[in-house]
Amino acid sequence: MDAVSAPRTIVLVHGGFVDGSGWQAVYDRLVGDDYHVSVVQNPTLSLDDDATVTRRVIAAQDGPVVLVGHSYGGAVITEAGQDDKVAALVYIAAFAPDKGESVGTLIADPPPGASVPPILPPQDGFLLLDREKFPEAFAGDLPREQARFMADSQVPWGVDALNGAVSQAAWQTKPSWYLVAGEDRMIPPPAQRAMAERTGATTVEIAASHSVYLSQPDAVADFIKRATV
Repeated sequence: MDAVSAPRTIVLVHGGFVDGSGWQAVYDRLVGDDYHVSVVQNPTLSLDDDATVTRRVIAAQDGPVVLVGHSYGGAVITEAGQDDKVAALVYIAAFAPDKGESVGTLIADPPPGASVPPILPPQDGFLLLDREKFPEAFAGDLPREQARFMADSQVPWGVDALNGAVSQAAWQTKPSWYLVAGEDRMIPPPAQRAMAERTGATTVEIAASHSVYLSQPDAVADFIKRATV
């Protein structure tokens, strides 16, 4: 992107089991560098609904947007990123489904020895992670107290969000960046690398848990900024 058209607007999309407040440290760093940043608060009831909510935030922005997704948020930006305002996609330890795929299909057949997210059986159409296993699985490099709070403040994740299939993969036509969390126990790092390669993304890998956006906000913010130039 040239200096004239380089976007200065960033939209951050959270994943499942958490909300947008987890982006605050990344948000603070980006705003401190004079970027305009909006944080989507997806209800995570269904992929279609979350894509609609995200498009609403995109529509409210002036000029081109860099769309960033963490975890399940990667599926959301893959669907919503078809919007003409979206200049680039940034995946942070995120799912990057192709057309017809969902998060559910991507996690259906984990490779031997891969870590498996401690997702409990659905209750009334919603999913939660096992509270006792949450810290190690989701937030292994965060202080125990912070990880425990995240476990106890989980946002129920809709089964319809897990199984929502992408209608058209935005990464097929938009430039993409992918940050691999090398110590992730929610999305196995080999799966992240494979998705990054498939999307043709500019890729960086750092040693971090699934909560890399919380544990290493400087690295995440710096990586997002690379997609704006």
